[in-house]
Amino acid sequence: MSTTTVYPMPGYPAVYLTQDGEQMTIRPMVPEDQDGLLDFFRRLSEADRFDLKEDVSNPKIIERWALTLDYSRVLPLLAILDGKIVGNGTLHHRRAGARQHVGEVRVTVDPAYRNRGVGRGLLHKLIDIAGDKGLKKLMFEVVAGREEAAQHTAQVLGFIPVASLPGHVQDACGDPHDLIIMERRLLDPGLSADGEVEDYLPVY
Repeated sequence: MSTTTVYPMPGYPAVYLTQDGEQMTIRPMVPEDQDGLLDFFRRLSEADRFDLKEDVSNPKIIERWALTLDYSRVLPLLAILDGKIVGNGTLHHRRAGARQHVGEVRVTVDPAYRNRGVGRGLLHKLIDIAGDKGLKKLMFEVVAGREEAAQHTAQVLGFIPVASLPGHVQDACGDPHDLIIMERRLLDPGLSADGEVEDYLPVY
């Protein structure tokens, strides 16, 4: 049974230009995206999928997401280019308790569309939405040595590393990797008007 809580969001669908000047559509996920999202995740490498927190190659997982969408709890944004989903970003936050002012963002990009600004576009929009929701901080996790492009893009948009957990995650071969936790304070007066800082190239 569907228990979705979806609603129109001002400014969406939005158009975002990729680094090569193509128009990419960014919009919230709706239940009808179930098949397209499954196809997107199945285009990821096995190593990429291994880093995610659920088995996104399982149709039942994507079906559950589609049937239980709740923008007030988890807001999924999709990047659409060439008529298909090429990126997925999510904003997670608690609605009550001591951490209700803190959100977490996650971004995944189709390997064939990386280095074109897809991840940057999604992350930029998620930051804007988090600010509109009144959140004070955003957290973003990257695996050291394996997600350098994502880390650099996050730094472009104002995230800074605040912790490193040695050997916290393992890859599919069982080899340990450090987990870097990044934080961005929203409405930080030290950032430029659009939240970006210099000295990094957006390559995600």
